[in-house]
Amino acid sequence: MEKLTKQEEEVMKRIWKLKSCYVKDIIKQLPEPKPPYTTVASVVKNLQRKGFVSSERTGNTYRYITKIDRDEYKRNFLGSVVKDYFKDSYKELVTFFTREQRLSPEDLKEIIDEIEKNK
Repeated sequence: MEKLTKQEEEVMKRIWKLKSCYVKDIIKQLPEPKPPYTTVASVVKNLQRKGFVSSERTGNTYRYITKIDRDEYKRNFLGSVVKDYFKDSYKELVTFFTREQRLSPEDLKEIIDEIEKNK
């Protein structure tokens, strides 16, 4: 699975939220200043080429449907971050965030509880 660019990710977040949509629906969801229709249409075509969405012709336009759900992308993206930056170790990832004081002892206890619950 290819990594999304920042622009593709912003558009894909709207498509995930809408599940099925037209380019005009995506534009409505984007913050001001709204990008031109042609820009968003081009990004959606890239998403289709990368396999994130499929299209269905309706009249003279296309409706886009998600093919890869958000959780699947998160798993893949996080997995590649862990592999590339944390020696393929989730322990290293947690240790990093602990050292950076991004995870508190309470957070770690909650993580441990979640691990124990899912055994």
